[in-house]
Amino acid sequence: MGWTYLFIAGVFETAWVIGLKYTAGFSRPLPSVLTLLAMGVSVFLLSQAVKTLPLGTAYAVWTGIGAVGAVVLGMILFAESRDVLRLVCIGLIIAGILGLKLVSNEG
Repeated sequence: MGWTYLFIAGVFETAWVIGLKYTAGFSRPLPSVLTLLAMGVSVFLLSQAVKTLPLGTAYAVWTGIGAVGAVVLGMILFAESRDVLRLVCIGLIIAGILGLKLVSNEG
């Protein structure tokens, strides 16, 4: 169950990072509230995941999911660069996430 919590926490991390763009520096109430809620859910689920997963692994995977999600959604929503080298780097992050999952005996 730890990996499930961790994956969902990573999705909520992606949501709050993207939400930051829509808050306009926390000057827009609804996006600000939704972003803060996503932050809370993300951290709560991460806290559940670390009950059964190694802390370092969980944190690295959580931030990796958030980073990859933010970059991919940035390309889709905000027309950010789709440079080949950038895509290769995203692939390396994904490889690291999968590698940590494969070598973990926890959760």
